[in-house]
Amino acid sequence: MAVKGWGWGAGIFAGIVACLGVWSTVIEPDMLRVRHVEVTSDTWPAAIPPLKIAVIGDLHVGAPHIDLPKLDDVVAASNGLQPDLVLLLGDYVIQGVLFGNFVSPEIVAQRLSGLRAKHGVYAVLGNHDWWLDGPRVTRALKSNGITVLENEASSITVPSGRVWIAGIADDTTRTPEVVRTVAPLPAGEPILLITHDPAVFEDVTDRVSLTLAGHTHGGQVYLPGIGALIVPGRAPRRHAYGLVRENGRTMFVTGGVGSSIIPVRFNMPPEIVSLSIQSRFAPAQGIKGQ
Repeated sequence: MAVKGWGWGAGIFAGIVACLGVWSTVIEPDMLRVRHVEVTSDTWPAAIPPLKIAVIGDLHVGAPHIDLPKLDDVVAASNGLQPDLVLLLGDYVIQGVLFGNFVSPEIVAQRLSGLRAKHGVYAVLGNHDWWLDGPRVTRALKSNGITVLENEASSITVPSGRVWIAGIADDTTRTPEVVRTVAPLPAGEPILLITHDPAVFEDVTDRVSLTLAGHTHGGQVYLPGIGALIVPGRAPRRHAYGLVRENGRTMFVTGGVGSSIIPVRFNMPPEIVSLSIQSRFAPAQGIKGQ
């Protein structure tokens, strides 16, 4: 009887493992969710109304489940949010993803040209973009109407003021210059800092209203009670995913859309983020989607 019971137990365990394998390699990586996040900031002027941002990270087009029709779905989902601003956080291409098929940055950028936002589309490059050919990826994006920033800032004019978007270079392949990029910006005007890798957060001051990053994919596997299984780069595990508030600074790290190296996702489905930021002193407050 003991042997028979062990056999039943082994069979159940094997079935659970098989189901988890199918879920994490076939079902969850093929999802696309929209996560809604509201952030309040002490450095966002009360006179400036909330800004609605579509945040899209780590597309890795060509990875399994992230083909051109899926990219079109991402664009359509973002447009459906009717954002004021779209921010792209790097890694548009792939290298060496298991079962992946390379898609050129020119084709990716052409599809991304369909993104629509009142104040435009801004981007930074990621490590995979630089490993391929950073100038080529930059040209492809710019030729399709997307503003690419690297250690430089650009502003948008909104009701009752101006908002700065500071794009910081990738931490793995380039030289991030947070202080030099932010220092010349006018005092009292809010700053959104976008970067591929959350490792640069350690250099961000409380002048910045919000830092937005990707790169980690939320670990691709996010275990209850543990968090991200693997965190690439220098960022600590606590910065691998979600909303981070530390020492008067705020950062949001998205789990992104695609996959890298191994096309597996568990408890970390592909996402685009609809993020609203406003002054802490505005009438409506709160943070959702944590």
